[in-house]
Amino acid sequence: MQIYMVGGAVRDKLLGRPVNDHDWVVVGATPEQMLELGYLPVGRDFPVFLHPDTREEYALARTERKSGRGYRGFVVESSPDVTLEEDLSRRDLTINAIATSAYEISAGGIFDPYFGAKDIEARVLRHVTDAFREDPVRILRVARFAARFTDFTVAPETMQLMREMVQHGEADHLVAERVWQELARGLMEEKPSRMFEVLRECGALQVLLPEVARLWGVPQRAEYHPEVDTGVHLMMVLDMAARLQAPLTVRFACLAHDLGKGTTATDVLPRHIGHEERSAELLKDVAERLRVPVDCRETADVVAREHGHIHRSHELSAAALVRLLERCDAIRKPERFADILLACECDARGRLGFEESAYPQRQRLAAVLAAVQSVVTRDIAARAAAKGMSGPQVGTLIHQARVEAVAQWTGNNNAT
Repeated sequence: MQIYMVGGAVRDKLLGRPVNDHDWVVVGATPEQMLELGYLPVGRDFPVFLHPDTREEYALARTERKSGRGYRGFVVESSPDVTLEEDLSRRDLTINAIATSAYEISAGGIFDPYFGAKDIEARVLRHVTDAFREDPVRILRVARFAARFTDFTVAPETMQLMREMVQHGEADHLVAERVWQELARGLMEEKPSRMFEVLRECGALQVLLPEVARLWGVPQRAEYHPEVDTGVHLMMVLDMAARLQAPLTVRFACLAHDLGKGTTATDVLPRHIGHEERSAELLKDVAERLRVPVDCRETADVVAREHGHIHRSHELSAAALVRLLERCDAIRKPERFADILLACECDARGRLGFEESAYPQRQRLAAVLAAVQSVVTRDIAARAAAKGMSGPQVGTLIHQARVEAVAQWTGNNNAT
């Protein structure tokens, strides 16, 4: 039995990046031997075990044989006869197909049959073998790694292979959960725009997210969007979200906020009247298709519908501000409203020449919400009940009190 550290831990060590997780491959062992040593079985589709002390994953060396379409269409074979090189050959990229038998990693102490270390030096994302084409999830992984390693480029032969996979329909068989998993991880990388650029270049974006793909080439009004192209704007918004270290809910909302612009009638371009409602409708389809988590889809829905009103909130009266907060459910869900405001800031600053601009709407609406929250609704309800009032009548009184609180705040702060 021989144990090797493989994959991302080795890659990140060679890159000088922090190593957070270790993956291990065991060569020359059987499942029975692993159990005798106290390892805990956790693999459902192939033999993976947890170390009895560290709880890190140890996988028996294995090979894979294509048996159908999609990423599930594989027969996994594991035996003590499978070599380390055979195990590494089934991996996606050369930079992930490096192994070492020691914790201390150096260029001279690695097992690197596919020259991943050279590709790390050259900053290239390159597939290991032609077996890459057997798993369409690898298209998404390459795009995600491009978003993480921003100074890496995709090897031309790998990009061509990805195009062929899309053309042959492999991307059509991706399972929603895996698409969302990779998409979510890519959105959280250092430069998420690169993920979508790679997917667009190989043709996979049109298959997986046609609502996003159609945004390129759609013009916008130059006085609001100096970058003009809607797709370019979207990429700038996503990168601004990464720059501001936004959570996933915000980044997904940024991705979906302008989907409706892709369906604007050509005779009214570059105006996009009513795109907010169209964006919300398209978002429903995307969220259902990819099984997007509820918190992400709900935040994105509000941002899609209300980002224009939030941008122009400095023009609203006290009554209109309270109605805006009510539509955003800000009073009941203030934490989510903070995410909504952050997404709107990403949208406003994701434009050419506006990257360093302030977005006072965010702080102002947070203050307006605080003014609304200062209204003690319990006291209002008690006084109303003493007068025999109930139901909608109480709601009206509370709403009026909130409007008065906002009016007083705006007056004290010289706001209009």
